[in-house]
Amino acid sequence: MPGVSRLFATILLLPLALALTGSRADAQDAGTSQGFADTRLAHIAPVMKAEVERGTMPGALTLIARHGKIVHFEAHGYLDPAKTKPMPRDAVFGAFSMTKPLVAVAALSLVEQGRLSLRDPLAQYFPEFKEMKVLTEVQDQQGRTNRTTVPAARPILILDLFRHTSGLTYTVSAPYPELRTAYDKSDIESLDSDLSNEEFVKRLTAIPLAYQPGTRWEYSVGFDVLGLVIEKVTGKRLDLYLTDALFKPLGMKDTTFQLRPDQTGRYAESFDTDPLKMVLRQLSRPTEEPGGKRYVHGGVGVLTTAEDYFRFAQMLLNGGELDGTRILSRKSVAFMLANQIQGLAGSPDSTVGPGYGFGLGMAVRLAEGGGYTPGSPGDANWPGAGGTSFTIDRQEGIVGVIMTASPANRQRTRMLFKDLVYGALTQ
Repeated sequence: MPGVSRLFATILLLPLALALTGSRADAQDAGTSQGFADTRLAHIAPVMKAEVERGTMPGALTLIARHGKIVHFEAHGYLDPAKTKPMPRDAVFGAFSMTKPLVAVAALSLVEQGRLSLRDPLAQYFPEFKEMKVLTEVQDQQGRTNRTTVPAARPILILDLFRHTSGLTYTVSAPYPELRTAYDKSDIESLDSDLSNEEFVKRLTAIPLAYQPGTRWEYSVGFDVLGLVIEKVTGKRLDLYLTDALFKPLGMKDTTFQLRPDQTGRYAESFDTDPLKMVLRQLSRPTEEPGGKRYVHGGVGVLTTAEDYFRFAQMLLNGGELDGTRILSRKSVAFMLANQIQGLAGSPDSTVGPGYGFGLGMAVRLAEGGGYTPGSPGDANWPGAGGTSFTIDRQEGIVGVIMTASPANRQRTRMLFKDLVYGALTQ
C-alpha cells in the first residue's frame, strides 16, 4: 500500500522537519542582525579591550552597518591617554587622510555641475604649474647614475590630483633625498610655519616633480592642491564650502576643521609616547582657525565622529544619496569607486595592503583575493594617519568605520577591524 507508506513516512518526518525549520527561523531572527551573527559581533568588544590593555591605543569606536542599518556601534577603552575618561560614542577624532575622500566628493560634484573638468590642466587655475620640471635618473658614459631635471612631458591635470598621479609627493615618502630635503626646507606641509595659499603654490612649484605626470601613483600633497582649486572655482574657503556643500546636507553635525567649544571635551588624544603625535598635531592644528594665516589642508584637516563619517560612507554606498539628499549621481559614484590607475607604476600597498588599485580619492579592491583581509571586488576604503579607517563594500552592502587615536599602530588596528567585520558576516 504505497499511499499508506508515504503517509506514514510523512507523519513520522513532519515533526522533525518542523523542528529543523523552526530552529533555522529562530536562529535567523534571534541570532543575526542584517546577516551578521550576533555572537560573532560580540567578539569585537573583547578584542578591542585586549588592544587597550596591550597599550595599542587608549580607546576606539567601532561601527558596522549593512543595507543602511547600524548593526554594531560600540565605544571601547578611553578618550584620553591617561585613561581617566571612558570613550564616548560621540568622540571627535582627527580624520587626517580620510579628509581626502570628502574633498574628492566635493570636487566631483563641481565636475557634475560643469564648473570643473578632470581634463583641465592645473595651470588653468594656477599658472605657476605651467612649466614644471621632473627630477629623473640618467646614466653617464661610465655607467654611473646621476639625477637631473627634464621638462614635464605633459601638464598636470585635475584628474592627476584625484588619483595621486601628478608627480607631487610628501616629504617623508619622496623617492629621492634631494626632494625630501627640498620639501622639508620649504616646509611644504606647513608644519613649522604658516604658508598662505600663494606661498604654498610658489614653494611647491619651485621643486621638481618626483615623476612624470600621469605615469605613477605616488601619495602626495595633491589633495591640498585640489582643495585650493575648489576655492578658486567656488570663491569660498575650502572648510566653509565643504560645510555648505557636504557636511550640512548629510547631517554631519560634528565634522569640522576646527574644534568647537562643545567638542573640546570629546576630542580623542593618542598616547604622549606615540612618536607621531606631535608632528600630526602640527599638521592638523585642530584648535586653530583654519582660515588664518595657513592654507586649509584639503588632504588632512578634518575632524569628525564615527557616526558622521558613517553617514558620508553610506551616501557613497547608496550611489550618491542619503535620506533624500543627493550629493552625487549614481554614475559619478561608480566612476569614483573604479580603479583609475590601470597600467601605471606604483600602488597604495603600503597604506591598505596588496590587492588594491585607486579610484578618485580612495583605494579600490581589484579581486576577491590578493589582500591581507577578506573583502569583495570593488570594495573601497581609505584610512587616516591618526588611526581612523573606513570601508565600503557595495557587493555586501556594508559600511565599516573604526576610530582610534593611535598613529603608530594604525596599520594593526585597521586590518584587525576588517577581519572582525568580515568574520561576523554569515549571511
